[in-house]
Amino acid sequence: MSDVEETPKTLLITITGKDRPGVTSAVFATIAAAGVEVLDLEQIVLRRRLVLGLLVTAPRDWKKLRAAIEETATGLGMSAEVLRGQGDNQPRRMGRSHVTVLGSPLKASAMAAITGRIADSGANIDRIERMARYPVTAIDLAISGVETDVLRPLLAAEASHQGIDIAVQPANLLRRSMRLIVMDVDSTLIQGEVIEMLAAHAGCEDEVARVTDQAMAGELDFEQSLRARVALLKGVPASAIDEVYEAITLAPGARTLVRVLRRLGYRFALVSGGFSQITDRLAADLGIHYSRANELEILDGLLTGQVLGSVVDRAGKARALREFAADIGVPEGATIAIGDGANDLDMLNAAGLGIAYNAKPMVRDAADAAVNVPYLDTIMYLLGITREEIEAADADAGIVTPAPPI
Repeated sequence: MSDVEETPKTLLITITGKDRPGVTSAVFATIAAAGVEVLDLEQIVLRRRLVLGLLVTAPRDWKKLRAAIEETATGLGMSAEVLRGQGDNQPRRMGRSHVTVLGSPLKASAMAAITGRIADSGANIDRIERMARYPVTAIDLAISGVETDVLRPLLAAEASHQGIDIAVQPANLLRRSMRLIVMDVDSTLIQGEVIEMLAAHAGCEDEVARVTDQAMAGELDFEQSLRARVALLKGVPASAIDEVYEAITLAPGARTLVRVLRRLGYRFALVSGGFSQITDRLAADLGIHYSRANELEILDGLLTGQVLGSVVDRAGKARALREFAADIGVPEGATIAIGDGANDLDMLNAAGLGIAYNAKPMVRDAADAAVNVPYLDTIMYLLGITREEIEAADADAGIVTPAPPI
């Protein structure tokens, strides 16, 4: 007996039309009478237009079932197509990835470019799902056929050209597991740089800002630049730290990110080249589990212009990520690092997923993913969490999240 003869006959049933309650149940009631086995099922609804696809084993009198399905669809005011074939769906090829595209707005031309590069690479798009329509449009594509490390640089270059954000991740169980999220603080979790806010109290904000920009761009050694900037703060009253803390503005979506992911068992850490007098308070305020930063020396109520102990620099940030992961008991592959400056590069590279958030060009080029929209909670779309799920979880907790009219 040939392989073709051994392969079971199957029917591909496609129902399309205006969605309404009871469509799926009516179709299943019809095919149930034929005693067939369900092999696969997909359904989507776009602006109340439904597309329902079913793959079932073919009964001996498959034409009779086809007529019954067409009659059911007509009664629902819908269209039906029934195609006979052989076998199940082909299994997805190796080299599976999730590609998340973020745009505000997300133009058709950008999607055409991204999907074109996917096709050029030899990969296949197996499934597409919208993750969010607000505050950005986020689309998740399940890809197979090309290894993630090959696909990522191709799509990152195209995304940069199109002015959109993209993340390319391996499709594995780590995306669904409990993870550790390690965040930079200045210009990531919060808007602006704390050291510049403190420098305003010493009358040297412009000078400190200039050195900060050079350090974040990788043009200066971080430790040397930090000590030089802190030295300019000598004599500033310690009370300025409280004033700076009260003036801090969190990145939009920061509280939502932490609140929602904590519900799912995620752990959080702040790792900063800034100052523990600020980061420890932020951690307590937001419910963040770990915090590591430099400590400003204070004597007689004044800043001395010195930091205590070793400096949390580029290598120190990566070391902190590994230590926190070990303390929680998760592998480094289950960590996510978020940062914007050159001193975050080792941390981003050490993490399973390194995200450049509104980052300097050299950081965007080195990271696994780049997010350039000013909403920190968009990172949840990279983790497979939809905006609808976020809003529903907040609603259950009595929190109203903003959303535009439909």
